[in-house]
Amino acid sequence: YAWDANEEYLFKAMVAFAMRRYSSKSTTQISNVLLCNVTDRVSFWFVVTDSSKNVTTVPGSVVEAAIRMNRNRINSAFLLSDKTLQFLKITSTLSPPVEPSTPVWLIVFGVVLCLIVAGIVFLIVSGIQKHKKKNKESTERENLEEKVEVTVTLENGLPCEVLDLKAGHINGVFPADDERFTSL
Repeated sequence: YAWDANEEYLFKAMVAFAMRRYSSKSTTQISNVLLCNVTDRVSFWFVVTDSSKNVTTVPGSVVEAAIRMNRNRINSAFLLSDKTLQFLKITSTLSPPVEPSTPVWLIVFGVVLCLIVAGIVFLIVSGIQKHKKKNKESTERENLEEKVEVTVTLENGLPCEVLDLKAGHINGVFPADDERFTSL
């Protein structure tokens, strides 16, 4: 974008802001930031003078520390990033790692808990199905045994009933057990 006097003023103000923020006792003014050798490619160097002694420059290590501490604010003021706004001799700051809104351990815990619950539900449902199947088979066997059909067979041309072995058959010719003895 176009670098003009307004942009220079903003840069000086941001550096003065960084210096004031770095050392709370400092009273650095915009006039204490001097830009030198400004080119069309927006390349320049700058110095910061001491406000109490307008001639003395602030040590480079103090300026570097102030800019490093407030680099994000300077980048934001110019809508730039560490890749587009470079300060020579000042290493770019790494952006903090992205923190997920939900902790990783909570996600893993939820997945494991869901698997355990799904396994328990599966075991319960399969047990109920096996129990129903077993009951159904046993009732079918009982029904089959009860449904032994009485078939009619013909002997000498007369119909005869086949004995039901399970229920037994009472022969009417012989007296019942309670009538074994005749009364006197």
